[in-house]
Amino acid sequence: MKRTSWSSGLSVTADGVGVISHAGALAPRLLADRVGLTAELSGAMARRRFNPVHDRGRVLTDVAVMLADGGETISDIGVLRHQSEVLGPVASAPTVWRTLDEVTAGKRKKIQVARARTRRHVWSRLPGGVPASTCAGRNLGSTIVLDVDATIVVTHSEKENTAPTYKRTFGYHPIGVWCDNTEEFLAASLRPGNAGSNTASDHIDVLGQAIAQIPAARRRDLLIRSDGAGASHDLLNWVTDQNRVRGRRVEYSVGFSVTAPIRRAIAIAPEEAWGPALNQSGEIRDGAEVAELTGILPPKMLAKWPEGMRVIVRRERPHPGAQLSMFEEIDGWRYQAFVTNTATGQLHFLEARHRAHARVEDRIRHAKDTGLGRLPSREFALNQAWLVAVMIAADLVAWTRMLACTGAAAVLALCEPKALRYRFLHVAARLTRSGRRRRVKIPETWPWATAIEAVFQTIAAIPKPA
Repeated sequence: MKRTSWSSGLSVTADGVGVISHAGALAPRLLADRVGLTAELSGAMARRRFNPVHDRGRVLTDVAVMLADGGETISDIGVLRHQSEVLGPVASAPTVWRTLDEVTAGKRKKIQVARARTRRHVWSRLPGGVPASTCAGRNLGSTIVLDVDATIVVTHSEKENTAPTYKRTFGYHPIGVWCDNTEEFLAASLRPGNAGSNTASDHIDVLGQAIAQIPAARRRDLLIRSDGAGASHDLLNWVTDQNRVRGRRVEYSVGFSVTAPIRRAIAIAPEEAWGPALNQSGEIRDGAEVAELTGILPPKMLAKWPEGMRVIVRRERPHPGAQLSMFEEIDGWRYQAFVTNTATGQLHFLEARHRAHARVEDRIRHAKDTGLGRLPSREFALNQAWLVAVMIAADLVAWTRMLACTGAAAVLALCEPKALRYRFLHVAARLTRSGRRRRVKIPETWPWATAIEAVFQTIAAIPKPA
């Protein structure tokens, strides 16, 4: 009887007043206003001789907040409408549809400019400056690391431009670029499911958009990382050409196929050429070694690639059950190669730096948890607009972490999106009024109440852009 006594006399009714759910979602919305994003988007979405009831920049910001809060469909905007006593009028689902429909190709370019301007302001306000990218227990200093990768978004119905994918699924194959330093979602392109993984033009287009998102003062030292899909002549030539821009250094670290010339070079490489590999904590990894093969590869092969390209190979004892190629079965090692134009640095560090590209898989997973995994429309253009909102939502989460989850709120800084929602964004609160002031009161017994209060205080203190 004691096991169920807690429910004695309990009833649930739908007549509560003065209570709001998902009160933590007020933080990214407030942040968007404080850093100037909402105003920038309003300018980007403005139309001549058209004054809608709901400002389109505000609507786009609210869609991004909804996605950051875990919304999956356009009808989930109802969660923000529930908070109208705090937020004021919030657009309805039909208005959201119309807003997304207004995000044309020209508007997307204006939104990119608006995001870049806001990012410049945010980066100038970061406590301690822009975080350094880390690998092997070290940081890369002032280098801004851009990780590019594509992913499959499965759809369960016929949508415009969906197609069978190389994984024998059906849907879209978007490609995106994330900043490893800040976890921001800089740029993306929605592509049909049958789009190639190594299409150089798509990589160049999305990387060009991503570089434009980086504040000009921080474009002087860039590192572009990709898996083997980026190993194309056109892409590496394009990256190499970026170094012709005065005052700019652009390096690459790209996966590379273990082709016949590389296999022959591996076979003749002396044993002393191999050195220890490192794990991501900077310690020596047992059973893994690294060697550079550039000097023993055929000159004719290297002549086809950009000058200064180095070929580095990692060999590792495979885990039980791993499938090896016929070449790998000869000596029992598993081989992986990558190329870079970084002229200095120890091999084991360069190899660990390249393997840190795997973090992009987490960024993709987070994006799919924040709207990318569910594209709402049958129309391709509307899904492109939804992807724009996904990028804005990812940025708002990253900015909230970097700008506001400090000091007493640092406990929230390392939370993944789902944990951040559980602890912070989805907290309930009581809304009270006193005179002309409104107060949102987080329950004092909530485990993260102090941290949440600190987040709001920090955001409220951010000066708006001039």
